[in-house]
Amino acid sequence: MFNKTNKKINILGKTREELYDFFIKIGEEKFRAEQIMKWIYKRYCDDVSLMTDFSKNLKNKLKNIIKIDHLDIESENISQDGTIKWVLKINDQNIETVYIPEINRATLCISSQIGCALNCKFCATSYQGFNRNLNSYEIISQIWYAMKIINDRNNFKLKKITNIVMMGMGEPLLNLKNLVPAIKIILDNYGFGLSKRRITISTAGISPVIKKLGKLIDVKLAISLHAPNDIIRNKIMPINKKYNIKSILLSAKKYISTSKANKGKISIEYIMLNEINDKTEHAYQLINCLKNIPCKINLIPWNPFPYVKYKCSNFNKINNFYKILIKHGITTTIRKQRGIDIKAACGQLSGNVINRINKRNIINF
Repeated sequence: MFNKTNKKINILGKTREELYDFFIKIGEEKFRAEQIMKWIYKRYCDDVSLMTDFSKNLKNKLKNIIKIDHLDIESENISQDGTIKWVLKINDQNIETVYIPEINRATLCISSQIGCALNCKFCATSYQGFNRNLNSYEIISQIWYAMKIINDRNNFKLKKITNIVMMGMGEPLLNLKNLVPAIKIILDNYGFGLSKRRITISTAGISPVIKKLGKLIDVKLAISLHAPNDIIRNKIMPINKKYNIKSILLSAKKYISTSKANKGKISIEYIMLNEINDKTEHAYQLINCLKNIPCKINLIPWNPFPYVKYKCSNFNKINNFYKILIKHGITTTIRKQRGIDIKAACGQLSGNVINRINKRNIINF
């Protein structure tokens, strides 16, 4: 029944429950799902013929009806600070995935869409426009490929991936249909087996989907706020005209009230744009805005890309902003700029489309 059109099923990106159903329908025991997941996600094997705990008959049967396809790498760039950016090819388009090693951990920043529809004015991805959602196989493929590379290059002493953040290209909550199955595989002990506290979804704030998310999955949530009031946010993040700050924070507060992954606090991402959202008055507005929201704030120095007339706040402004927040009891960090020399830093991912930006499309605040 699975091979009527002679089209093989790609099982990369299928959840354990989906694989249970698959093996039962082809007349096999459901535990085969667990076996094949171990081969794929623990041993990075994409060839059924190498799976030694399958009989010859089962191997031949599976070869006729399944495939284990993954995305191909277009290029690899390694930063002076150890950050790696992989450009992965999807037909004639690209997505970008970033590996960020640190002293005690390594984070993989993955994409959820080809391009993005939100048109945030400070983000390179917005210039690509929106092409389409990634399916679950394409989301999972980024992790699988990165983990396989690290496993194969163990002599380079690359740190194993401990954290995954949905902070790459696209708005994750506009691709919930494919995002949730991918997260289930990341969490599954037969999949990548990561803790829910080591997976973060970063969103510009799609209020109704945040409410829905809590019923489907429990992972850490980060809100890309980037402004202390609706006036500024409307200008730099057009999505705010549909879902304003109040609605986003109310949804986030409800989400963390039942989430074990977030430990009762939401992460607030705040990009530092010179003379736009970095003044002393903005710090106090932000404090007032978040006064009823248990949170921690991550201040992000803006990373430049061509043809956009923004500037990053200088060190003194960022430090002053930081000190005001700390003084008022808000846990605050300043994000280190990583991978900026290979255009892999926060806000710089573009699938190489940035090279084709029309210079006339310069954004003025």
